Amino acid sequence: MQISSLIPKLALACASLMLCLSITAACAAQKNQPVNYVNGLVGTAPLDRQSLIGNAPPPGELLYSGFTSPGAALPQSEVRLSPINENLDLMYPAGVRSQYYYPKRMIYGFSTEVDEDGPILMPMVGNWTVPPERSASVYDKSRELSSPGYYSVYLDDFHTLAEMTVTQWTGLFRFTFPASKKAHIILDLGRSGGSVEIVDDHTLRGRMDDGAYFVAVFSRPFAESGVFRQMPPKNENYPLLGFSDVRPDQKDISGNFAGAYLRFVTTQDEQVLVKVATGVSYEQAEQRLTQEDPSWDFNRVHAAARAAWASKLNRVRVEGGTAKQKMLFYSCLYHSFDSPRLVAGKGAQFIGNDGKIHTAQHDRYGEIPFWDTGRNQVVLLMMLEPKIMASILRSQLDMARENGYMGTSFHGDHADLVYLGAWERGIPFDHEAVYRYLYKNATDPKGPRPYLAEYEKQGWISDYIPKGNPDPPYAGGKAGVATTLEYSWDDHALALYAQRLGKQADYQRFLRRSHNYRNVFDSQDGFMRGRLADGQWITPFDPEEPYYNFMMKEASGWGTLWLVPHDVQGLINLLGGREKFDAKLDQFFSTPYHPQGICRDCTGVIGQYVQGNQPDQQAAYYYDWGGQPWKTQKLAREIMRLMYGSDASGYAFPGMDDQGSTSSWYVMSAMGFYPVDPSSPDYILGSPIFRKTTIEMGNGYTFMIVARHNSAANIYIQSATLNGKPWKKPWFSWDDIRDGAVLTLTMGPHPNLRWGSAPADAPPSMSAPK
Repeated sequence: MQISSLIPKLALACASLMLCLSITAACAAQKNQPVNYVNGLVGTAPLDRQSLIGNAPPPGELLYSGFTSPGAALPQSEVRLSPINENLDLMYPAGVRSQYYYPKRMIYGFSTEVDEDGPILMPMVGNWTVPPERSASVYDKSRELSSPGYYSVYLDDFHTLAEMTVTQWTGLFRFTFPASKKAHIILDLGRSGGSVEIVDDHTLRGRMDDGAYFVAVFSRPFAESGVFRQMPPKNENYPLLGFSDVRPDQKDISGNFAGAYLRFVTTQDEQVLVKVATGVSYEQAEQRLTQEDPSWDFNRVHAAARAAWASKLNRVRVEGGTAKQKMLFYSCLYHSFDSPRLVAGKGAQFIGNDGKIHTAQHDRYGEIPFWDTGRNQVVLLMMLEPKIMASILRSQLDMARENGYMGTSFHGDHADLVYLGAWERGIPFDHEAVYRYLYKNATDPKGPRPYLAEYEKQGWISDYIPKGNPDPPYAGGKAGVATTLEYSWDDHALALYAQRLGKQADYQRFLRRSHNYRNVFDSQDGFMRGRLADGQWITPFDPEEPYYNFMMKEASGWGTLWLVPHDVQGLINLLGGREKFDAKLDQFFSTPYHPQGICRDCTGVIGQYVQGNQPDQQAAYYYDWGGQPWKTQKLAREIMRLMYGSDASGYAFPGMDDQGSTSSWYVMSAMGFYPVDPSSPDYILGSPIFRKTTIEMGNGYTFMIVARHNSAANIYIQSATLNGKPWKKPWFSWDDIRDGAVLTLTMGPHPNLRWGSAPADAPPSMSAPK
């Protein structure tokens, strides 16, 4: 055969090979998309190593999980279709009432909004029971799937597949039934109740007890229908035992657990779809259904939801690391977009905090949980979504106008931290208008800051010894120590805010108050400690004991000691200098956790450190002030490895996620930095777990972290450059990266004791070194 005759065949073979390689590369690239790494079950399971969970939970209670929801939702959306595997109506759960807990093996229904604030649907086959008993089914964990914008589970007892997806304001269920003359869908409004009306043979509507309206439309007519409710118990000695009131063929009903039953005659694998929307009126709910989901194309809605999530998640690209680390990272980033939730789009009606119906002048978001996500998640959103963050900040101001005061969480007033942090990062809002409410919160004794008059008068908040047994975890009290510390933190941010506005007198006033944390420091034992009204230290005092409200807030004396993020150097001074400060940190992370009292969400322990709750989550980064940043690098890696997904399921979180707080700690720590003080523009360096992280910041610029030679063993920073120039500081500021930057870290297996350790390299603080 002549060579010339082989050329066309070789060319064809090469072309085929190139096509195969191209397809393979495209498939690999598609597989490696961030959205494909997300598993919505992350955060739904508890840790299972006793060494990590301390002495929790109390006898007879479940151990806290992250309490995230694996249901279908869009980013920051109020609409979410979620599985319910805890029948809370027939339980006395302690702590947080969570409708989903990974170890549970029964499905009781599916909620159409978070925390069951909406109709509850349950597909089932055969005879049914009136809630709250509920007709439940066993389900197989191996067939449960949660991914961005989608959830599905197979109900073994009913041989029925339940799937769900969402648009911005509507939810779409798809139930695949077996052949049956008794295929049912049960809809009810839960314990709080409301009213339900069967409009026709494929439409229901109703009104929740909280005033929200809903409309549910079915893809095919039902063969039979009726309504029901649960009558209140007649005997107060049996508060759970009511009386079922079922009314076949009746079209409407009101009351507790008001609902409707719908019967279908189905063939094998026949599907029944349900579209649900809520609103401030029937008209708004119907309009949302018409505009967002006019057809019955489940796959199209699912694809659109997935694309919306991909758009968010693509803003952070990571390279290197293990598949599990990427799964945890993107699942945590997914949860970081959980809140605040969009209440109404611009031009839409919504019910404000004053109980009145308003028309949104901009996208209206719900409240920021300042005590939780105000510490970290909002800083992440400021970096990734500054435009959305601007609407969130405007929404908080609108709520302040409706309430008369700026919103707060627990005993802190952390809106100060969030607004100053946003101003530092150039996010636009009405600075003067916001200050009016921040100032009012901080000065009005009748406002939302408890014990403010006492705090202003003496510079600290006292506590009292509870009557009877004061042993932990005492839930009463004033949380005087923690409240004093957090008010001091808030006052520092408010002082700097006032200074920016040129309000010098206010600046001096709040700056003086920002030092009040020193008034609850006992120099004799080296801890923040409670004081009685006469100023005496509360005795006995054991810093290892956790309290819920007595002196501390959901923390021990050990954990509360570090609650001075605005003045770490000032804390160093109180403890006697860098060497003693580092020794105290060493003791904190090495003293075994063996308290008598049980703090339910104080799980995820390393020594006395508790990752599962907020008060000391920043403490691992304090070594960067103490001149030993390599210890922060080691601890950050250790916390990520031990506290996230280390259980048998691979989905565990310590404590609660708190609407994205625990998730955001992981996201930023995995990228290599953490905002110890969210009011500050500074980011404190830890140890990134990825070889390369590319962040598409919402301002149009890119921030890249490159970790050369990074691995599970090479966790220590040997040297660094920022934009090609040597960088010796274990921190950087927003101004260093705002116009785009490349931070390059050279990693190694042993600490570089010289890098970042000089006093001049430490991050800024309110106080100067002594």
